[in-house]
Amino acid sequence: MATTSGTTPAPASGMTVGRAEAQSSTARSTSRPTARSAERGASSETQRRVREGAGLLAAAAMRRLDADLEWYRALPAEERSWVGMVAQAGISAFIAWFADSTRPPHGVGDIFAGAPPELTRSISLQHTLHLVRVVVDVVESNADRLAAPGDERELREAVLLYSREVAFSAAEVYARAAEVRGAWDARLEALVVDALVRGDVDDSMRSRVAALGWSGRGSALVLVGTSSAPYDEVRAAELRRATRRASDDALVGIHGERLVVFLGGVGDLTAAAHTLVPRFGPGPVVIGPVVSGIAETARSVRAAIAGLQACAAWPQAPRPVLADDLLPERVLVGDALARRTLVAQAYEPLAASQGALLDTLSAYLGAGRSLEAAARGLFVHPNTVRYRLKRVADVTGWDPLDPRESYVLQTALAVGRLDARPRA
Repeated sequence: MATTSGTTPAPASGMTVGRAEAQSSTARSTSRPTARSAERGASSETQRRVREGAGLLAAAAMRRLDADLEWYRALPAEERSWVGMVAQAGISAFIAWFADSTRPPHGVGDIFAGAPPELTRSISLQHTLHLVRVVVDVVESNADRLAAPGDERELREAVLLYSREVAFSAAEVYARAAEVRGAWDARLEALVVDALVRGDVDDSMRSRVAALGWSGRGSALVLVGTSSAPYDEVRAAELRRATRRASDDALVGIHGERLVVFLGGVGDLTAAAHTLVPRFGPGPVVIGPVVSGIAETARSVRAAIAGLQACAAWPQAPRPVLADDLLPERVLVGDALARRTLVAQAYEPLAASQGALLDTLSAYLGAGRSLEAAARGLFVHPNTVRYRLKRVADVTGWDPLDPRESYVLQTALAVGRLDARPRA
């Protein structure tokens, strides 16, 4: 019998299981054959012997649980006793059903009804199917001892029919629980992403992020772009699976046509973001700067969103493009963070440096990026200008001899001078 992963969420409580089971039993009665359509030829003698053998079956089931199921042996003593009670309830339910073929089989809700809610939350679908398998094997192995001569086949067929009904019941209940949990997680994720975009990060936000599986290890960044078509539940689920394969931690926000993806964990997150670019629609995709953790992602998401707004000013921008490569365009759309970044990383270091680097860069840019014209204006040799511009690249990280990077430096000089001017 195939089983699913042990991480499948269990029903929230015995009452929830009972309600879901009542609905699923009604649906099954019209969709597939049950005990009412099963013509068994078991005699009253076999039914009597099965009833009298309930103790034998329960004892055998408990021995098999302890011998075959490692997860059962690892449970605390109290929970082991509850699991044993559930197994015995399953055997008793089978015996009652076997005695009256007009009754539908008991579902997983009835079998778990006597167990505490804590047990139904800790027992997964895989464990439930293990219990069903153990009960089936125990009854089958004792069919020759319990059935009257000639009724062995009927007893085995009844066991198989009953176990099938219980297994279908368990699968339906756990599937509903998984759907409810998935819908709740999607709503919680949307609220968390909205709060992170606004920068509302507090202790309660950290607990919500942890509830969504965010481990908090390593760094984080934000990826922003557009979608080619509205996202339905299927496409949104595929996008979430892709993001979780790309990095250790992931959150996805779908804001109309805009997609906001948070990535976290150890390793190269920028490379992981590149693998997700085909998931976005046509148009620019902007990668925010890498930050230390989820609490700092507000800075990364602000930079990425501002870059998405300003990307139209740079038609030659690569796809994806780093938000820090769009600093001049972000300044034009009024991004205060980009303005502060340019001043702190370019203007202030040059103003504080020795060797007239700021004046040389200003003369070079003002002379139409001509070394000879700048040298004549400064009364120095062109090689001196070239040497100073190389030092500018060492100090700021932007090369004035590169057309794009010289534009970044020119914007940095402009905003730096505006910020440094005396106030009226």
